[in-house]
Amino acid sequence: MTDNNTFETFFQAEAKLFLLATIRIALSEDGPDLTSQGLFEPEDLANAQIIAKEETIIAGLPLIPLILEFTDKEKVCKVHLNVDEGDRVSAGTMIAAIQGPAALLLKAERVILNFISHLSGIATLTNKYVQALDHCETILLDTRKTIPGLRYPEKYAVMVGGAKNHRLNLVEMLMLKDNHIDRAGSIALAVEKLRSKYEPCPPIEVECRTQQEVDEAVSCNVERIMLDNMKFEEAKVAIETIPDSIETEISGNVTLETIAHLAEAGPNYISVGRITHSTKCSDMSMQIYSI
Repeated sequence: MTDNNTFETFFQAEAKLFLLATIRIALSEDGPDLTSQGLFEPEDLANAQIIAKEETIIAGLPLIPLILEFTDKEKVCKVHLNVDEGDRVSAGTMIAAIQGPAALLLKAERVILNFISHLSGIATLTNKYVQALDHCETILLDTRKTIPGLRYPEKYAVMVGGAKNHRLNLVEMLMLKDNHIDRAGSIALAVEKLRSKYEPCPPIEVECRTQQEVDEAVSCNVERIMLDNMKFEEAKVAIETIPDSIETEISGNVTLETIAHLAEAGPNYISVGRITHSTKCSDMSMQIYSI
């Protein structure tokens, strides 16, 4: 279970600004709801219930009042949450109840469902990968393979599902990928240039494709080495040559069927892009009743 404090802690400063901007854009995309405005008067009140139509882990509940704040200028809407953030619910569960003007609820309906369905889908799939690692100490990480504009909400949903964030942006950690290394000339040259450029220098991770690259990264004493698309035996041998002072990560085409076996190679982390870029939205609906 994840409480609202986790949401508030995650969405601080820049993350909060990005989230609010995304909500604003989502509502603006729809424009005015002429259908609802033509059918209902501002004083026409209604009750709405958000229903899970399949088993899922719930993520994104604190977004409901945030979304309503943009449309509920008079602050008349009342939100009651029937479950907690991070709960696993069964099909048919009433997740939340909202009372307010019918036209306002209908205007916010799709935006609320789009966010919660998407984030719950990520949390649910993430948790399946986390459960596959229950037998070991390897930690599941996400990647930056996220939908543009939804980086922070998606990475928050990953946390609700029980995994950790790799890096939120290009500032938290410097990652030397193949294109950086090829352009710089070598891992050693790239690391040297970064450390001379920044004071203090953020942690450096090196993406390695071969054992030779692993050895070079070790000699540079970087903070983390990523073994990119290595076969199991190659990764296992590589990890055995990396000192404990350097973190290890396996990445590249990791699936639910392969993750447990890859963890047996002994990495500190396994990163999976699928938990954000290939997840299915959880099926939910909003049912609105007249008062």
